[in-house]
Amino acid sequence: MSSVTVNISFQDSLLAEIDAEARKESRTRSELLREAARLYVRRQKRWDNVFTLGDRTARSHDLSEADVVREIRSVRKRKRRTS
Repeated sequence: MSSVTVNISFQDSLLAEIDAEARKESRTRSELLREAARLYVRRQKRWDNVFTLGDRTARSHDLSEADVVREIRSVRKRKRRTS
């Protein structure tokens, strides 16, 4: 797998935190930042899947955003009463 070098600007304080974490984990700064980027992309894809599922479910049940908000409020209200 080929790699490309990129330049990224960080505030000094954030870079110090990144470097401290990399040292603590016995990694290079690049390894730490690559892992952080992979985790971020993976998390974003999961959220995209969650929202896609929600949109599909809402369409299949003909639900509006107001219906969803109303149901959330209803569930929270029931939980408060039973707590």
